[in-house]
Parts: sequence; structure tokens; C-alpha cells
Amino acid sequence: MIQTNLTIDGMACSMCEAHINDVIRSTFSVKKVTSSHRKGTAQILSEEPLSEPLVREAIEKTGYRVLTFAQEPYVKKRLFG
Repeated sequence: MIQTNLTIDGMACSMCEAHINDVIRSTFSVKKVTSSHRKGTAQILSEEPLSEPLVREAIEKTGYRVLTFAQEPYVKKRLFG
């Protein structure tokens, strides 16, 4: 699993979060996507790495701007030990 972390400019409300989440889900094969307008971030979990240019293009078509793009292997958080 790959975790992709984005910083996004232009989100102002929960509808903005929904627009980001919808475009990611409809464009890419992902397991989970969550966005926060308060933090200006989106987090995506996918089986394979996502293409940075394609992610930027998909999001920027909706009127938002991707400021940062980072990917890393996803490590499930454990509650104990």
C-alpha cells in the first residue's frame, strides 16, 4: 500500500473536500481518500503509486492547486506495542 499526501490550496469548506475526494475516486483506483479544508490536505491510500502529473492535472481541473505531493509506503498504525 502507498500513502500519498497532498497539500492543496483553495479548499474552503466541506464541499471542497467532497470535490477533491470525488475527483480522486473517479480518476484513480484508490482504497481510501480523505481531505481536510482546515488543514489544506488530502491523504490517499492506493495499492500502486499514483502519477504526480496526473494527480495534479485532475485536481487542478476542479479549480484547486496542489502545492506539495509526497508518497511513502503505508504503515498501519498499531494501538499497542
